[in-house]
Formats: sequence, structure tokens, C-alpha cells
Amino acid sequence: MAAHKRSKPPQPGLLPTSRANHRPVCWPLPLPVRSALAALTCVILIISQPVSATNQHRTPASAADKSTAPFQWPAGKTAAVSLAYDDALPSQLDIALPQLNKAGLKASFYLPLAAPTLSSRLADWRAAAAAGHELGNHSLFHQCSRAKPGRSWVSPQRDLDTISASKLVDEIRLGNAFLQAIDGKTLRTYTAPCTDQLAQGEPYLPLLQQDFVAMKTLTGGVVSNMQQLDPYQVPVITPHDVSGAELIALVQQAGASGGMVNFTFHGVGGDHLSISAQAHQQLVDYLAANPQYWTAPFVELMQHVKQQQAAAGQPANKHTR
Repeated sequence: MAAHKRSKPPQPGLLPTSRANHRPVCWPLPLPVRSALAALTCVILIISQPVSATNQHRTPASAADKSTAPFQWPAGKTAAVSLAYDDALPSQLDIALPQLNKAGLKASFYLPLAAPTLSSRLADWRAAAAAGHELGNHSLFHQCSRAKPGRSWVSPQRDLDTISASKLVDEIRLGNAFLQAIDGKTLRTYTAPCTDQLAQGEPYLPLLQQDFVAMKTLTGGVVSNMQQLDPYQVPVITPHDVSGAELIALVQQAGASGGMVNFTFHGVGGDHLSISAQAHQQLVDYLAANPQYWTAPFVELMQHVKQQQAAAGQPANKHTR
């Protein structure tokens, strides 16, 4: 609260005045001088009049529109769905990809570049990219922290706790170069293996923000407030051993809030952390039959999200692409 400012007592030779009822003070000076002073005084009074309460606090229309602008998906869509698949597994190429292509849906596949299918089925991955699917970065070697519970499967040479953040970042950037050699694209997104964010105890994700449009880095639920979503801390749902009805319910939840659901699948009808081919087909069929949901590669969804956030006046990360 501002301190009360005491009125200054009138000084000799000056008369107290009111802004609401102010009259110029005229001294016995020659007429031409008095006329000039009176005119000058009127100009000063006009300039110094306080701005009306209506105008004083008025926000420019464009700024007000931005601060209250609702988030909108393109073409009248009610919500967004990201179908993503981690670890470059054979069942993704054999089951998930054909189901997606038949339905005309586009997805994101996050590839660890050391995965066996990158050498044995490179032509298939290149064909997936040519069909409009995103090839996302999932690191070179899928390093995770071995010290966390249930991580005995992490080999010592791929333990995230033993690799420096700078070395990991170099590897991930090399992965972008490899992926560009496959699909010819430069805009890409990243999914953190195991959603681990530390390398040798140091946060490494902030070092990569200039390299990616967005990142999936958290395990969470449906995103309902798109204006507040951090593009570099996007939560994902990693379903396995669930029904098609359960997957569809999450899509409908996103539709009710106008938000986004980010599925990150692994095996489909096989491989690890799998869902059945039937459950996946039910989800795909539902999305194809309900075009009010925008199902697109994550890189496209997040480019739109960042554009909407910028239009609403949300502060952008200084390193974002």
C-alpha cells in the first residue's frame, strides 16, 4: 500500500487551486503579456488534465483478445490424440502400422537408433516416414537409470547414472542426424527413455530444447489445459494389457475438456508392455469413425499448440524451435 502523501502548504505568492475548478492567475502585467500567459496556461491545463478512469486502465484490444483467447484446435476439431510407439519393436511394423495405414491415421514412432529393426528393417521405417508418420528420437541406446526399482533389465553400460549429461546430449543430437538421413526431415520431437530426466544426477533435457519442437518427459493423464502445457514437459499415458474400451474412454475424456491425450504404446499384439492387436484395432477404428478428434503426429500437434500459446500471449521458452 502506498504511503499517504501530505499536501504541500501554499507558498507565498501562489494560490491553492483545484483541478476540477481551475482559473488562471492574472497579475497586473501588460495586456499582450497577460494574453500570452493566459493562453499558455490553458494549454498546460489541458495537457495536465488526468486521464479519465475509463481510458486510464484500458487494455489495447489486441492484448485483451490474446489474454482471453480460448485454445482452438484446427478445422473445428474438439480434441487431439497422439498415437506414439516406443522402442522400434517388430510388432509395431507388423501389426500397428498396417492398422494405422488402413484407417488413414498418422502416428509417431520413437526409435532408439541401436534397435535391431533399424538395421534389419530400415526400408520399412523409411516407408513409414514416406507415408506421413513421424520418426521421433528416443536416444541412441535407450539409457535408463539402473538404480530405480524394477530396473534390473538395464545393462551397466547403458546405465543413465554413469553417463554425463553432455555425452548423452551429443548422442541424442547424433540420433537426429541419423533420423534425418532416413526421412529427410529436420523438425522432430523427443521421448525420454523411461521418462528419466537426469544423467549422472544432472538434468539433461534443458540442454536439448533448441533441438526439438517438443518433448514427452512425464507419465501422466489427459492434458486438459492446453494454454498452460509446457511443450518440453508433456505427460504421456503408457497403456498395456488394457481393453479398447478403456483406451476410447481416455479419448472421450480429452474431448470433454478440449484437450489432448498422448498414448505411448510399446508392443502391439506381441513384444514387451503390449496391448492386444484387438484393443489397438478398436481404438484405431473409433478414431477413424470420429474425425472430430485430431489424430496426427506429435510434431504436428505441438507445432499447433505452440502457435496457439504464442497467439494467446504465453511466454515462449527462449530456446524453443
